[in-house]
Amino acid sequence: MSTTEQVQDHSKYSAKWQERFAFFDTYGAPNAPGYKPALQQLPFKRKITINSNIIAFFFGPIYLFVLGLWKKNLTLIAIIIALTLVLDVVFALVEFSYAKQVNFAVGFAMNMLYALSTNYAYYLKEQKGEQGWNPFKGMRW
Repeated sequence: MSTTEQVQDHSKYSAKWQERFAFFDTYGAPNAPGYKPALQQLPFKRKITINSNIIAFFFGPIYLFVLGLWKKNLTLIAIIIALTLVLDVVFALVEFSYAKQVNFAVGFAMNMLYALSTNYAYYLKEQKGEQGWNPFKGMRW
């Protein structure tokens, strides 16, 4: 299947993925100039559907493997492991008393990374044929 056929054939995906893909086709990546204004015009529920993925928030590492985004997933897992190790060493050195709370906050932030990056990463894989290691490609920060 050529790239042109991939972009136009959304029928094998659920309605939610079709809506996301159509939005990305029309307005581009989350860091594109027209993306944010178009997203702001949508009702709240549709904003959440387009911009984030609830399944990826709760089951990120497993869900990205299921979607076939293994390169991006391995990158995110490496970031999580490195960040956790660095924080554990720093907390041990300074005897930080709120380490559990900070670890919870970091875990929540990593879940948000999964939730916010999955939709566009899957779009790139399925519609553009791009399967790179950068899980943040096209994201706005």
